[in-house]
Amino acid sequence: MTPGSLRVVSFNLFSGRSLADGQVLDDRVTEAVAGTGADVLALQEVDHHQPRSGGTDQAALAAAAMGAVDHRFVGLVHGTPGVPGWRPVGAGHVSDATVHAGGYDHLGDDPSYGVALASRLPVESWHVLRLAPARGRYPMPIPTRPPSLIWLHDEPRAVLAAVLRSPRMTIACTHLSFVPGVNVFQLRAVRRWLDALPGPRLLLGDLNLPGRLPSRLTRWTPLVSGPTYPAPGPRTQLDHALASGLPAGARWQGSVAQLPISDHRAITVDLQLG
Repeated sequence: MTPGSLRVVSFNLFSGRSLADGQVLDDRVTEAVAGTGADVLALQEVDHHQPRSGGTDQAALAAAAMGAVDHRFVGLVHGTPGVPGWRPVGAGHVSDATVHAGGYDHLGDDPSYGVALASRLPVESWHVLRLAPARGRYPMPIPTRPPSLIWLHDEPRAVLAAVLRSPRMTIACTHLSFVPGVNVFQLRAVRRWLDALPGPRLLLGDLNLPGRLPSRLTRWTPLVSGPTYPAPGPRTQLDHALASGLPAGARWQGSVAQLPISDHRAITVDLQLG
């Protein structure tokens, strides 16, 4: 890696599940992550000691696979999403919170689920913004044949941001609500919050907003263009990389790739800050 250059990757992990057989195997997660060549990796739908994924700390597993020097996991749900009895973690808004290695809010070995960020580059500081869920139940389309709907309660959301030491910049990971309108409100809140952190700034993640809409809402620069969902035959782009404050002369190349796990494709940005 040359000075001022880095590869960032965002991937909705889908708990490491394979669409081919429905299994979650650690070696598949390790192989998928290692193959990305990421310097900074943003993950969504990450399991932490969930029985359905063998009790693995998937954030730590992914960090080890890419050779990260630092990583963090922010739990959003105690218990298993979609299974009666789950409850939110840390309801309400928290900004610039202390994020502990290996977990947040002292999750310990409790089954939880959330977002993670891992970096092969030294991190100066970590920051979190928590976002409240929408109230009520909402329809979620499922890409079956024929298409179907399930009704779900929304989950709490969060943004996890790392301020890198060199190159000094902010890289953030999030997974916004699937509820139309709520995700727009959340994205605007995320943009305002990130504006207070050191630039340049990258926002990575599953924004649950299609195509060019996130860049129009934020007025940030889109770094990847291409459909990402559903993985076998993607029809829409839900996974995004947006940038603010890139220096003059910065160059980038974005791409979309299907990995052997998940119902989303991964996005990659090779960035040269100049």
